[in-house]
Amino acid sequence: MIFGRDRGGPGQDISGQGARQEDKGGRRLFGQARARAAHGERASGGGLPRFAVAATDEVGDAAAGLPGQTPQRARLALADALSASQPVTSRSRFAGRHDVLSALIAAIEQQRAHVVLYGERGIGKTSLIHVFTETAEEARYLVLYGSCGVEAKFDEMFRAFAEQIPLLYHAAVSPTADEREHNRSFSDLIGPGPVGPRELAEIFSGIVGTRVILILDEYDRVADQAFRRDIAELIKNLSDRAARVQLILTGVASNLDELIGFTPSIRRNIVGLHVGPMAEAELAEILERAEDATGMLFAPSARALIIRMSGGSPYLVRLLGNRAAGRALDDGRQAVSEGDVIAGTEAVLAEWNSGLPRRVQAHLQRPEVRSVWPILIAAARASGTPDGWFTAHDVSAESGSADEKTARSSLDRLTGEIDLFDREDGTGGREARYRFRTQGVSQLLSLSAALARAGR
Repeated sequence: MIFGRDRGGPGQDISGQGARQEDKGGRRLFGQARARAAHGERASGGGLPRFAVAATDEVGDAAAGLPGQTPQRARLALADALSASQPVTSRSRFAGRHDVLSALIAAIEQQRAHVVLYGERGIGKTSLIHVFTETAEEARYLVLYGSCGVEAKFDEMFRAFAEQIPLLYHAAVSPTADEREHNRSFSDLIGPGPVGPRELAEIFSGIVGTRVILILDEYDRVADQAFRRDIAELIKNLSDRAARVQLILTGVASNLDELIGFTPSIRRNIVGLHVGPMAEAELAEILERAEDATGMLFAPSARALIIRMSGGSPYLVRLLGNRAAGRALDDGRQAVSEGDVIAGTEAVLAEWNSGLPRRVQAHLQRPEVRSVWPILIAAARASGTPDGWFTAHDVSAESGSADEKTARSSLDRLTGEIDLFDREDGTGGREARYRFRTQGVSQLLSLSAALARAGR
């Protein structure tokens, strides 16, 4: 394998003895789980891979006759507790972020402000929004969610929002109105032509009896500058009218201006909340909740390794925790070891690497590329901007050892025949900037470096 530690390193069990029934080295075993799995393989005809759990969630625990959590139910619970491909959608599985959630609630409830949530990709903004929604709905807020795309249109998005707001919440409609009014929505107040921010704010200013929160997730993806100008105008008009409608924008950005631009007219109407890397205690809470849900146990060294390699990312904690726990389950064990974490991380790296174009895989193995590996790792860290662009100065700062001239020379060498980077010449006194040409390389490099550091 190109990336990560060699198999068979410290803490790994590659001898095939991990499935023994007896408890050795403090490992907790599922009774007869391995034997039953082997029997299932033989019975399937040819030993082809099969799903471990039915899509109906019916795993037949009572019939299994095993004490406590069964491997099938543990696997099902693991998919929910440590899913890395989907956001957390309920408070029961949400860990950490108490300060940010409290600040978000205060901005909405006490300051009556519009909110911008920003941070790096995969840092948990969407999960936070889902949990906030559950909390707000308990307080009788009407919360409406919309995911932005590159071609998002103001008229289309806000007509869809208006269709979900019952007209009975309009001040001009009596609560005792006839049944026809019960089937109408605020979209009936919008004319046939494209709706603009001022007209929409005027319509929304008639809302009574509730407060409405409109969430625009992944706002950074919007490419249409007219859409962004209309959003700024809507925020200003809603605020000027003291309308009972507040917007929450979320997106990838390192600061507020990157997401909403320089808009002095609405700064006093907006609260910006940065969602940064999670603290170690919060990351540990993710794994603890997974233990409670699955009946499994992460060894202290395994937990520490996952947290160390995650770099504060809840996405990586869930991904690496899921893979490590899955390996333990495959081996019939309830205890997740450091070796499981290493093997699971190597499997993730192998998958990420195989997903790259073969040309890129070949480039990453070339001696001249390996010779500037520290520069590549620093570039991977510097590339965590919304658009992925960075400068030689950024790489030098991330490296801590390479000066700016050395960083620039190394990056330039990797933009020609070895085309790992795109290069954009600077204009108007600005530095040239670089970006990884292939999506996924920076993530691969960062995790590979984290695994390598863990093996020291």
